[in-house]
Amino acid sequence: MLSLGFALKTGRLWRPAQVACRTMSSTGGPAPFTTLAVSRPTEAVTHVELHRPEKRNAMNKAFWREMVECFNEIAEDPVCRVVVVSGSGKLFTAGLDLMDMAGDMLHPEGDDTARVSWNVRRLITKYQETFSVIEKCPKPVVAAVHGGCIGGGVDLITACDIRLCTQDAFFQVKEVDIGLAADVGTLQRLPKVIGSSSLVNELALTARKMYADEAKSCGLVSRVFVDKEAMMAGALEMAGEIAARSPVAVQGTKLNLIYARDHSVAEGLNYMVRSCLHGKQQQHTAITRLFCVSGHVEHEHAADGRRDEIRPGLYGEEEPQRRGFLQTLNVRRTLCGGILTDVFL
Repeated sequence: MLSLGFALKTGRLWRPAQVACRTMSSTGGPAPFTTLAVSRPTEAVTHVELHRPEKRNAMNKAFWREMVECFNEIAEDPVCRVVVVSGSGKLFTAGLDLMDMAGDMLHPEGDDTARVSWNVRRLITKYQETFSVIEKCPKPVVAAVHGGCIGGGVDLITACDIRLCTQDAFFQVKEVDIGLAADVGTLQRLPKVIGSSSLVNELALTARKMYADEAKSCGLVSRVFVDKEAMMAGALEMAGEIAARSPVAVQGTKLNLIYARDHSVAEGLNYMVRSCLHGKQQQHTAITRLFCVSGHVEHEHAADGRRDEIRPGLYGEEEPQRRGFLQTLNVRRTLCGGILTDVFL
């Protein structure tokens, strides 16, 4: 995963999508997703499109399973660095597919109150994981919303890291209109996204629509585009900019931002220190050997196995940036409790 100094440079940032990177093999491999279209606009960017346009991308039983499978695969994909989520057709999503989900919601398994309650709990937990898996994914996720983002769509986008929308977009916490509480993430994440408890209460209790300008002013989205084409170009451009950065730095930043959101400043700072200590201990040998292989650093391992000595290589005097990198390691060695020693000759 170590890829310091890597820059993704392509002549054209995106090309027509090559849909469905997961297909049925002739020998019976995994079946393709039925509710999602997954493509690679560029090598390091994955595009996940909600793909039931004939049903306005309503969330049926298969969707809840496939989202988990898709993002678990993305999390383990060493090439993917950023994800963009969008919807096909006229709108982002109409939320729950009530016709398909009615059986589970209205007639949960069990022949007594205790078993019914237990199975309802199990179902809700499963549905919550469908969107929590986005937040748990180490790769940043950009939501690109056009048209309507209704009910479960708000649960989905509030689990994403960045949200963009078109000028015609609207957002609606719809659940109270069908006799439900929003139980898979909106009520937990939306207050932390927009920061106004009064506005959150209004949206959740009245089910009114919030349009693009209000969504931007309250912080639900960071950018508004004139139409879907412009939004997708902007989303993929932003994804390319993120992908050009070190994945170690980007994923570490996402991890710490999420932790800081749910903890005090002091706890967040302590978590950062612990992360640095663990990360430096795991990576310092790999870093030094990387530069050794590049011909820039001579790497020597001490006899006791606890120290690394780093010297500028043949190009140390001719390449100030490499020497500056070594000096940075020298400054930061204290984070590792003396495990890393830099010797400059």
